[in-house]
Amino acid sequence: MERYLPDAPQRFVISHYTEADFKTGGLRDYSAYRDLGVAGATNGLAEAHVIRMIAPYRPELSVRHHHNVQFQLVYCLKGWFETDFEGIGPRRLMAGSCWVQPPGIHHTVVGGSDDCELLEILVPAEHETINDP
Repeated sequence: MERYLPDAPQRFVISHYTEADFKTGGLRDYSAYRDLGVAGATNGLAEAHVIRMIAPYRPELSVRHHHNVQFQLVYCLKGWFETDFEGIGPRRLMAGSCWVQPPGIHHTVVGGSDDCELLEILVPAEHETINDP
């Protein structure tokens, strides 16, 4: 079966590291996000950002949720991060580990190191995150 990407114009982009690029106010209060410019370069086809944990993990931060995406990849750059996935159970990423989450899988964060940094890639860039009741 052949699959085609949407015919959206794309442009070249480079994102160089600067500490000032990490912004709060994203999906989770305990994280800062560094946008890598992928959404703008792909006209919304994909999004990529680095997530840095900026507050120690506490169980009350965990909210079971899912994302309305077509693709989601998480790669651990530094430290470790653990998530409990519906039907799979808890899984831990350590520096150099990667997982691909099936679209719509319900999950919750169950832990992470204070120095954790993750690379996350999502398709499409604009998507809804829904907290479970």
